Amino acid sequence: MVGMTRNTGPWQRLRAVVLHHRVQLALSVRMTIAALASYLLAQALQLPLPLWAVLTAVIVTQMSVGRSLKATFDYLAGTIGGAIYGGAIGVLISYTNEAALLAGLAVAVAPLALIAAINPRFSVAPITAIIVVLIPTMTHATAISSAIDRVTEVALGGFTGFFVSFLLLPANAHPLVAAAAARTLEQMARALAALLAGLRDGLDVDALHRIQDGIGQALEQLNVIGDEAERERAARLAAGADTGPLLRTLLRLRHDLVMVGRAALNPLPDAVRTRLEVPLTHVGAAFDQYLRASAAALRAGAQQPSLDAMESALEAYAAEVAALRRDGVTRTLTDDAAERFFALGFALEQMHANCTDLGRVVAEWAEPAKEAGRGKAQPD
Repeated sequence: MVGMTRNTGPWQRLRAVVLHHRVQLALSVRMTIAALASYLLAQALQLPLPLWAVLTAVIVTQMSVGRSLKATFDYLAGTIGGAIYGGAIGVLISYTNEAALLAGLAVAVAPLALIAAINPRFSVAPITAIIVVLIPTMTHATAISSAIDRVTEVALGGFTGFFVSFLLLPANAHPLVAAAAARTLEQMARALAALLAGLRDGLDVDALHRIQDGIGQALEQLNVIGDEAERERAARLAAGADTGPLLRTLLRLRHDLVMVGRAALNPLPDAVRTRLEVPLTHVGAAFDQYLRASAAALRAGAQQPSLDAMESALEAYAAEVAALRRDGVTRTLTDDAAERFFALGFALEQMHANCTDLGRVVAEWAEPAKEAGRGKAQPD
């Protein structure tokens, strides 16, 4: 781990490990407490199968409060739907023999499995229906009482898991969004360096796809966490900046990188590459520095970095491009080379505009942190 040496004592190493994995350790503690609490409550209420309360509590205890909220309501929706349908099948079909039981089981599972495949929110519905249909054959309870028991057990486990997530070491999704966005910006900085190198040496199509796919996956994960953060804001469980502008800005930056990648599939012509090599190197370094500084600002809740270095590098690049056109170099380019040359310039202009928007978004995300700091500094 960074910053740890052989001379570091065991307690310092343990503390560093705990700090590095504090979010995961908090989840472990919440999940354990949720399991124990749901079991004790199920026993106190004399529920037939405390197992389902415990399993539900563990399932809905997630990394963030927003994710726990979604898991709780999704699990309850699937359970209630499966219990109602399974109970109705149990009432309508009499399990007088094995064939009747198999028929009832098939009728209970097939439509719910289809619904779950269409809408994952109801993925637990087929399982609940199976339990409601089969439990009466083992315990001699009625289908209706079996359905009621399942809903009660799952509701108990679901709400226990959610309240433990909300009250005990709560992890809000907004800091997770900031951390994920920072990682994505650093990934974009690395990608831009690789793409600009392609203007000199050319870029393999498979390598280009790996770069773009990696950023796409990072944005997909960020969207999931962003939904959790907005769910918390809507339920007034947490406060923070709107995640929408941040996610949209990162998506636009990804589109800019796609344009740069298309321009970098083949090296620029020698006459152009020689003249633009130094300006492009400075542009790449300035964008890299700005994206990484923005990532650090998001993590720390700090103000946006300066755009001065980027704008100076772009001005020098634009001046050299103007000189190339004035000297007639661009008129000698093939149609493909000219298209990639001008597409590169457009992409860099768009990146500049989107980095300006990124600065405004970073400033918005710094405001809640600043207000929290002021609140802590105020005397009692």
